Amino acid sequence: MNKWILIGGATMLAGSALWLKLFSQEVDYNRDVKPILNKNCMGCHGGVKKAGDVSFLFEHELFEKGKSGRIPVVRGKAADSEMIRRITHHDPDERMPKDGPPLSDDDIAVLKKWINQGAKWGEHWAYRRVERPAVPALRSLGNLYGLLNPDEQQWAKNEIDHFILEKLNEKKLPFAAEADKATLIRRVSLDLTGLPPTKQEVADFIEDSSPDAYEKVVDRLLQAPAYGERWASMWMDLARYADTKGYEKDGGRTIWRFRDYVVKAFNEDKPFDQFTLEQLAGDLFPGEEGLPAEELLIATAFHRNTMNNDEGGTSDEEFRVAAQIDRVNTTWEVWQGTTFGCVQCHSHPYDPITQEEYYRYMAFFNNTRDEDVPSEAPTLRFYSGEDSLQMSRVKEWVKTHDASRTGEIVQFMRVMEPKIQSQHFDSFDNATFLSDAVGLKHNGSARLPEVALTGKPGLLLSLNNRAEKATLTIRLDARDGEPIAHYPLPVNGRRDTIIIVPVTAKSGKRDLYFCLDSPKNPDVWVAIRWLAFQEGLPGNELPGYEQVVADYTGILTKRVEEIPVLWEGKNEFARQTHVFERGNWLVKGNEVTPGVPGLFPPMPPEAPKNRLGLARWMISRENPLTARVIVNRFWEQLFGTGIVETLEDFGSQGNEPTHPELLDWLAVSLMEDYQWSTKALLKKIVMAAAYRQNSRTDSLTREKDPWNTWISRGPRVRLSAEQVRDQALAVSGLLSPKMYGPSVMPPQPDGIWLSPYSGALWIESEGEDRYRRAVYTYWKRTAPYPSMMTFDAPSREFCQSRRIRTNTPLQALVTLNDPVYLEAAERLAIAMQQQGKTLQEQLRAGYRMLTFQPIGEKSLAVLEKMYYEALRTYQAKPLEADSILTASGGKFREAPWLAAKPDVPMQAAPMQAAPEPAAPEPATPELAALTVTANVMLNLDNVVTKE
Repeated sequence: MNKWILIGGATMLAGSALWLKLFSQEVDYNRDVKPILNKNCMGCHGGVKKAGDVSFLFEHELFEKGKSGRIPVVRGKAADSEMIRRITHHDPDERMPKDGPPLSDDDIAVLKKWINQGAKWGEHWAYRRVERPAVPALRSLGNLYGLLNPDEQQWAKNEIDHFILEKLNEKKLPFAAEADKATLIRRVSLDLTGLPPTKQEVADFIEDSSPDAYEKVVDRLLQAPAYGERWASMWMDLARYADTKGYEKDGGRTIWRFRDYVVKAFNEDKPFDQFTLEQLAGDLFPGEEGLPAEELLIATAFHRNTMNNDEGGTSDEEFRVAAQIDRVNTTWEVWQGTTFGCVQCHSHPYDPITQEEYYRYMAFFNNTRDEDVPSEAPTLRFYSGEDSLQMSRVKEWVKTHDASRTGEIVQFMRVMEPKIQSQHFDSFDNATFLSDAVGLKHNGSARLPEVALTGKPGLLLSLNNRAEKATLTIRLDARDGEPIAHYPLPVNGRRDTIIIVPVTAKSGKRDLYFCLDSPKNPDVWVAIRWLAFQEGLPGNELPGYEQVVADYTGILTKRVEEIPVLWEGKNEFARQTHVFERGNWLVKGNEVTPGVPGLFPPMPPEAPKNRLGLARWMISRENPLTARVIVNRFWEQLFGTGIVETLEDFGSQGNEPTHPELLDWLAVSLMEDYQWSTKALLKKIVMAAAYRQNSRTDSLTREKDPWNTWISRGPRVRLSAEQVRDQALAVSGLLSPKMYGPSVMPPQPDGIWLSPYSGALWIESEGEDRYRRAVYTYWKRTAPYPSMMTFDAPSREFCQSRRIRTNTPLQALVTLNDPVYLEAAERLAIAMQQQGKTLQEQLRAGYRMLTFQPIGEKSLAVLEKMYYEALRTYQAKPLEADSILTASGGKFREAPWLAAKPDVPMQAAPMQAAPEPAAPEPATPELAALTVTANVMLNLDNVVTKE
C-alpha cells in the first residue's frame, strides 16, 4: 500500500512539474522558431533571395530595416515588429507568406512569445562545441535509488544503455530482452565483418557459458581481416570509389591501391583523425628525399576519385573546376555532415554560411596539380624490376654528385611534378591540339603564356616525333623573338621520348613561342605532351653521365603502374581563387584567400593555410561536427538509422537527433577516451544491451515505435548489396579469402558493358578471383555491377552518405537468376545432400546453414512442395537440369581456396593444400531440384535480413 502511495505521489509531483514547465518555458530559437522560419520564410528571405531587403538568415539582418524602412523584429515588442504585422495581416496582398498559406495560430503564438521574450538568437545544436553530457543515473530519488527499476539495472551493460533507457522511459516504452545466441552472433558478425558466422563459431558461442563469451566473439571479429573489408565497403560510397573515370567516355582508372589502403587502415585501427589527415593532405606531410611516405600519397587518392572527362572538345579547366567543387562538397558531406553544395551559387538558404565562405574553403583545394588531362597526372608511379634498378642508379648518381638535388629528382621520377601540361598552349599557327598534346608542323608555332623563367636553366620536354631533321626553337614574346633554345629533335617513331633542352637563363614572367622547322617532312605532326623546367643532372663531365641521363629520361617514358594522387602546386603553380558569380566558373568575382566559415571556430593563427592546416582544423577538439558525424555514421551502419537520420545534413534542415546527449557522449568518448579508435567505438556500441536486444515487435512497439526510433528493440535491417552477395558465397563455401590487389570481374549477365570509346570488355575473372568479396569487384560508373545496383548500391559518380532501401521484385529476380547466386545455390545443395539422407533432413540442414535457426513446419512444407514440383519437371525433361546446374562436375572441390569446409571461419589461418578432387557428380534431376530449392532459400527474407 505504502509503495503505491509513494508511486502515486511521485507521479503527481512529476505531472505538476511538467505542467509548470510547459507554461513557463522559454521559447527556444532552434527548437521552436527556426523550423517555422525555414518552412515559411527562408524561400524569400534567406540566402537565395532577400525580398524587400529582409533576411532571416543571420542574426544582425533580422533587426535591420528592410526596404520599407520597418524593422522585421523589435526585441521585446511583438506588436511593433513588421514580421508579426505582416503574418497577421487580413489583406491577402499584404499578408506573408506571399502566395502561400497563412501561418497557423500556434506558429504565430510561438513567434510572438519569442519576440516578447527578447528574440534571443540561438546557435544550431550541431554547431555548438561538443561537451560531454552527464550519463543518466539509474539510481535516483524518482526510482527510490533503484528499488523501483531493478530490471533496468540488470539490463544495462554500459553507459549507452543509460541514455537509451532515459528515452524509453520518457516515451513509455519497454526495452526488449536479449536476442538468442545464434541470432546475436549472426548479427554482430554481419555488422563487424560483413560475413555470417560459421556453423562451428555459432556452436562454440552457444556452448560458451562464461560471462565474457559475447565479448570474446566481438574481440575476435574486430581482429578478423574481414573487418577491414566490411568497413571499406562503407567508405567506398563516401569516397565515390570507382575503377573508371566517369562521364560519357568513362575510361579505366587504376586506383585500387586506395581501396587497399582503406581496408588496411580499418584493420590496423588507424585513428580516425590520422585517417582524415592522410586522405585530405597526405602529400603535404614531411618526408625523405622529396616525398612523403608512399602510403600517405596513396591515401590522397580519396580526392582523385573525382570524375575526369576525357571526351574530345571539352574544356579541361571547366572539369578541373568541377572536380574542385566536388572535393569541397564531398569533404563537407563526409566529415561535416553539411549540405555545402548549394553555397556554390548563393549563400546558404537555411544556415548562416555565405557564398564567399564557400570559395574561401575551395581555395584550400584549388592548388592541386591535377587538370582533367587524360593521363590523370599527377600520379604516383611504381617501378619494379629493371625500372627500379634504373631509378636507383639515377638517385645514387645525383646523391653522389649533388645531394641537395636528390629530393627534386626522386620527386620527379615518382610523381613527375611540377610540369606544364600541353593544354596551356594557345595562339596556334599551323598547330593544333592533338588529344592530349600540342601538334606542330613545319613553320608552325604555339605560345605558352606567362612562364616564370627566373632560375630555370634547363627544360625537360616530352614529345613524339616522326619528322626527320626537325628542329625546335623556343623564342621570347613573339614568333620572331629572341631565341633561348634551339634543339634538333630525335626521331622516335610511335614512342614518346623525353629530351633535356638547355635554355638561356632569363628572369621574370615571359611568353614563350615554340616554333618548329621541319622542311623534310612538312606535313608530319610533332606532338608536345608536357614540359618541365629543370636543371640538367649533375656530373655532366664525368664518365657514365650519358647512361644516367638515358636511365632518367627512359624511366619517365616507361608504362608503369600509376595511381592518381594529390600534389600541391607552389610558387608559380599556385592559383588565385575567385568567387564565381551565381556559381558560374566563367564569371569571376572577388579574389579570396583560404579560410573556414565564420560560423565555426577559426583556424589557429599559426596553422598553415593549406589542406594540411584545414584537415587539422577539422579533427581538432574545437570542431563541433567531425566527431558527431562519424559517430553517427557508425551508428547508422549498426542500427539502420542514425541518431541523426539525415547523415548528410546536420544543418537546420536536417533531422534533429533522437538521442542528442548520447550522440555527444559518444563523440567526446571517440575523441578523448578512445583517441579516435573506431574499433573501440564499435565495441562500445555492440557491447551495449540496446544493440543486443531481440528485434521482435508487439502491438505496443509497433504503435509507439514503428521505425525503432527509440531503440525499443534490436536492429532488423536488410543486408547491403555487398553483404547479400558475400553471404551467398560464404554459406555455400565458395567465398575466397584472398585480399587486396586489382579489381576483379565476377560473372554478370551479358550485354551490360557497352564501351564504344575503348571497346573495353567485361572479361570474367578465373579461379578464385570469381569468388572474391564484393568490395573487390570492378566498378564502372556508367555500368556498375548490376546485382549490386539492384540492391541499391550507388553508381559512385558522387559521394553518397546513405543508401536508399528498396524492396522490389527485381531483387528477387537477381537472387533467383543471377549466375553467381545459381552457382552458390548449387554448391549449397551439394552441401545439403552431404548433411542429410532424406529431403527433410537436407532442407532443415540448409535452412540452419543460412539462418542458424530451426525451420518452421509450414516453411518446411512449402519448400518440400517446391522441390517435388521441380523434380517432376527435371525428371520429365532431364536436359533442362543442365540449365540450372552451372558448376556441376566437382569443380568446387578442385579449387584450393575450398580446401576448408564451408564452416571454417574466413578469418582463419591460411588455407591448406587442396585434397585430391572428388569424382565429378552427375547432373541429376535430384540435384537440380534441390538447387532450385536452395536458390529460393537464399532469397528468403530472414536470409537477406540482419535481425
